Amino acid sequence: MASSKISLKGKSKSTKGSKDRSTTKALKEWSTWGLKKAKVITHYGFIPLVIIIGMNSEPKPQLYQLLSPV
Repeated sequence: MASSKISLKGKSKSTKGSKDRSTTKALKEWSTWGLKKAKVITHYGFIPLVIIIGMNSEPKPQLYQLLSPV
């Protein structure tokens, strides 16, 4: 009877280990996907964000004043 308990524990550990590996792989894939999307959003959203913040500051500049290099 003791040997059957040991074999059941052994099976459950190996199944759990494979679940942990698949969960880890899925987490890694999702984090990579999320970071790629965040990079794109940051790349294309930074300048519009700066313009919006600049338009809402005091004193209120005109759009051409925000975009001009001087």
